[in-house]
Amino acid sequence: MKLTSYTDYSIRVLIYLGINDDRLCTSSEISEFYGISRNHLAKIIHQLSSLNLIESFKGASGGIKLALAPKEINLGKLIRKTEPDFNIVECFNTNGNTCRISPICKLKSIFNESTNAFLKNLDKYSLKDILKNKSDLKKLIQLNYQ
Repeated sequence: MKLTSYTDYSIRVLIYLGINDDRLCTSSEISEFYGISRNHLAKIIHQLSSLNLIESFKGASGGIKLALAPKEINLGKLIRKTEPDFNIVECFNTNGNTCRISPICKLKSIFNESTNAFLKNLDKYSLKDILKNKSDLKKLIQLNYQ
């Protein structure tokens, strides 16, 4: 299974904010650090804000920060909200399925079971789990800005 870059970048934004929880961060600094397009990042920040995972503050001293404690940001839930679908094979897509064996093929149920197991496993983890080495992550960010 492969996640979209949108989901990957969404998680990276949350990690960055979790590391820098002592201040407001800007989309520009996140964009620069990860090498992500500012336009792409703006869409991600908008959605994360709509999901009430981050707060944004306008103005000269504005920025963004986590709206929840890292332990409250569940990875499984986040991925379900940021992925457009989990159609890992053609037969999952009811509108575009041209596979001739789809009506009786057992592969779809195997992939469906596997996808559900994947998401169920991610439900066990939160942003807090990713931030267990927060001090090392913070040092890495600081090294990139020296």
